[in-house]
Amino acid sequence: MDQSLNEQLTVQFLKEISVKKALAVILIISTLAFLFLIYLLYFRETAEETASWVNQLPALNALLNSVSTVLILAGFWAIKQRKFVTHMKLMLTAFVTSSLFLISYLLYHNFVGHTPFPGEGAIRPVYFTILISHIILSAFVVPLVLTSYYFAFAGKFKTHRKVSKWTFPIWLYVSITGVVIFFILNAYVS
Repeated sequence: MDQSLNEQLTVQFLKEISVKKALAVILIISTLAFLFLIYLLYFRETAEETASWVNQLPALNALLNSVSTVLILAGFWAIKQRKFVTHMKLMLTAFVTSSLFLISYLLYHNFVGHTPFPGEGAIRPVYFTILISHIILSAFVVPLVLTSYYFAFAGKFKTHRKVSKWTFPIWLYVSITGVVIFFILNAYVS
């Protein structure tokens, strides 16, 4: 990447923050977000009544995850073509759609709480295998994505590439399995 493009893509104040401080802030934010989600799902009382629009949020979440998946794949393609600015735009848009998903997901579970799976038979272990791997990896995707962005915008592109080799497949898997979980749940929950 040429020096002028490197300078255009770098955010100056991020260059001045130490890696140790940046990673500490990322881990704190990620941990708090994950703990808040656990609280909403398992410890908070759900609303007795919800507005009808709340029931539409899982479909919106699946749509946002689908869009994120397409954007992540397009961003991967762009970087392989060495189209750095296109890659950056696609990945920032994927971040926005994933963030909108997270807000919508938290909003839904604020009203509804935990969604039990009523399916029986062979689908049950399939569903829970997908769900458990999705949950475990989703706990890692937020800090990985934020770390990838930090290194990119701090102009540390070599480290950005190293982190993104882990971020890409995990983020992609979490996005895809989020949609799969929606469709499996939708088939069994009326």
